[in-house]
Amino acid sequence: MMTLLQVESITKRFGGVVANSEVSFSVDEGQIVGLIGPNGAGKSTMFNMISSIFPPTEGSILFCGKKIDLLPSYKVAPLGISRTFQNLQVFKNMTVIENVMVGQHMRTKQNLSGVTSMLLGITRKERKVYEEAMDILRFFNLESLYDQKASSLSLGKLRLLEFARAYATEPKLLLLDEIAAGLNHSETSEMSELIKRVRESGVTILVVEHDMDLVMSICDKLVVLDQGMKIAEGTPKEIQANEAVIAAYLGAEIEEEVV
Repeated sequence: MMTLLQVESITKRFGGVVANSEVSFSVDEGQIVGLIGPNGAGKSTMFNMISSIFPPTEGSILFCGKKIDLLPSYKVAPLGISRTFQNLQVFKNMTVIENVMVGQHMRTKQNLSGVTSMLLGITRKERKVYEEAMDILRFFNLESLYDQKASSLSLGKLRLLEFARAYATEPKLLLLDEIAAGLNHSETSEMSELIKRVRESGVTILVVEHDMDLVMSICDKLVVLDQGMKIAEGTPKEIQANEAVIAAYLGAEIEEEVV
């Protein structure tokens, strides 16, 4: 099994604040890996470094064996890394299918005005992109909403739409940042099955998520951060029995109760 992502001794400092300290882990091709930990553990900071929103202070990040930690994000995405955001980043003034077409823009080399003109079926190539976008919407159970403005969607549908748009870039590695945040039990169950289907389609997934039932049910491996450091790594079963992990989560619960 090929190692797709290799995080090597990553440290990130913001002035005197250490967000991550010498964190190392890997993600193999075809895996679903969960990056978990209490609030403030450094999970989002790690995601932002992997997607090159900002560089690490120390250490290296390799994707398909190549260093990417010093590349700008616009050069990392075409290599095959896509992501969703905890704070939704969909284009609410666009329709559902236009949002997905924006995701396809990276690989079709169309400009944004071309995305809108696709709906008119001006060329055979544009029609093909439109049909591919509809196939993606069917995969995400969004096809009935294809012509709806994103601004009219519920939170659950918006989460699916951002997921669909990230998937439309045809990534090798998909980073899911709190993809189930705010979802009810039924929507979370649907999201769980969808993540598995995306993996089955050939996409490797790294997920940051607070819903422990979700990550325990879908992940092959978990990496646990606490106060910026990696405190455990293993299968869901191993992590559930890890005393350091239990202490970290119990400590977080006690702190919340005190506050």
